[in-house]
Amino acid sequence: MKRYNIKRIFSLLSVIIILNSCSLNLDINDNPNNATGAVVTPDLTLPAVITSTAFNQFYYYGYSWSAFLVGYIMPGKGISGYGSTYTYDFTSSSITGAWTSIFVDLRDYQTIIRKAEADSKYALYGGIAHLLKAYSYQLLVDAYGDVPYTEGLQGGAGNVTPAYDDDAEVYKLLVAEVDEAITILKANKDLIGAGVIGLNKTTDPVFSGDITKWIQFANNVKLRLLIRAAGSEIDSFVQSAYNTFSTEGFLKEDVLVNPGYNASTNQNPVWTYFHSNVTGTTATAAQYYIPSKYVLGFYNGKKLSDDVRGALIYKAYPNTPSGQLGDEENNPASPLYVWYTPGTAGTAAPSSTGVVKSRTASIPLFLASETYFLLAEAALTGHVLDGDAKSNFEKGITASFNYLSLEGSSTTPKTGLNPELDAQAYIAENSDNYLADFDAADTQAKKLEAIITQKYIALNIVNANEAWVEFRRTAYPQISGTNAETTFVSIRSGSTRADKLPVRLLHPQDEINLNGANVPKIENTFSVPIFWDKD
Repeated sequence: MKRYNIKRIFSLLSVIIILNSCSLNLDINDNPNNATGAVVTPDLTLPAVITSTAFNQFYYYGYSWSAFLVGYIMPGKGISGYGSTYTYDFTSSSITGAWTSIFVDLRDYQTIIRKAEADSKYALYGGIAHLLKAYSYQLLVDAYGDVPYTEGLQGGAGNVTPAYDDDAEVYKLLVAEVDEAITILKANKDLIGAGVIGLNKTTDPVFSGDITKWIQFANNVKLRLLIRAAGSEIDSFVQSAYNTFSTEGFLKEDVLVNPGYNASTNQNPVWTYFHSNVTGTTATAAQYYIPSKYVLGFYNGKKLSDDVRGALIYKAYPNTPSGQLGDEENNPASPLYVWYTPGTAGTAAPSSTGVVKSRTASIPLFLASETYFLLAEAALTGHVLDGDAKSNFEKGITASFNYLSLEGSSTTPKTGLNPELDAQAYIAENSDNYLADFDAADTQAKKLEAIITQKYIALNIVNANEAWVEFRRTAYPQISGTNAETTFVSIRSGSTRADKLPVRLLHPQDEINLNGANVPKIENTFSVPIFWDKD
């Protein structure tokens, strides 16, 4: 069912006002729940929904449930109300925003696609919408498994009780969706001024109309899909699809979203959530959370030595308070701004240091480090798409330093100001440790563990969902026992599994109430893994 809500319309309009893109002649008597196509055209909708997609990734998948699950964050001492976070006993009423927020975006992407199909001048907008529809649906499949795809976005008087599609089959359809995006973008990239409305900084808050970069990013998204599904029940499809990447190659830069954040009226929402609002009022989250002892071990020498990135991410490193999930008695209290590193207040990452960066910084949608680690894993499994496994592994580490650093500000290593030299020094300092020194990984299993472990480090705080998904797929980085330094598992876990972790989320109760005949019947979060989960 096609739905517009006031919150989304206001969000869209606020982005337009921020960008000063145009003036809208809206009748104050118009019902915003019946927004017309004459007002909500693709050039107005796309920047708003892209901005929403980026924030949803950070809020619902970056600093929330998945960040707890992989040990990136946890409540400090004296913070209550996290019962199911500690026990993992998520119900159909838990974390429902991870479903609803993505479907709000998906409805907008599908609306753009329909309007682009009806009016060819919006073709480029339709191509991007196809790509980000695939990007968003993958988030849903990776969390919930089966989802309504073929009937889920019919709109209008369409099917309000859509059938659910098998998760593995949806992955195949998402690869096709990405291919469709590439086809549309390539067919229309040179038709600007000949009937096709071009993209620019206002309408495209990611690449400012650079269609080649959109096509390369589409290759990145496709590679993520194929890497994840490799070795599963659709492996034959995956192996064949490896031969179908677009010749533009892969995008090897951080994919950043910035619709015009500013420090006075509309700052970076991640800063608002994790630091303070525009008036300087401290955010609740800034006072709540600390990292786990497990994740700190990848910086402070317990597992690897990495003082540069440790200091770039954590306040007061190496004396940053840390704990273990579920240990309310012994965890230390959280100081303000654990993840805030003062630096130059730039307008876009990586012009500011650290993770949260600044009030005006961009939100990352897809890190360059992840692209390199995906290429490394592809090469490891016999698909040398762009460089061998070792070179991409090392470039992935460098890209991680780059995102956190002030690039090129020093000619001295280990300063946090020259990512290439810092990465080289890091690998040298951890020589003979195969988690950082690829030459020391003497088996395929160790090489894969090194790649995924470095991805886990690179995604710290930035994209916890990908870290959580990759752990379920590979069981890396390794965890063992119950000691806080060797596992990120909650000491109060109620999981019946050997690893004491959940494997999925449950479909929301609203879905069950409204479409119960089609929603899969799954008893708990500890059973029925997603199709690519080989455990």
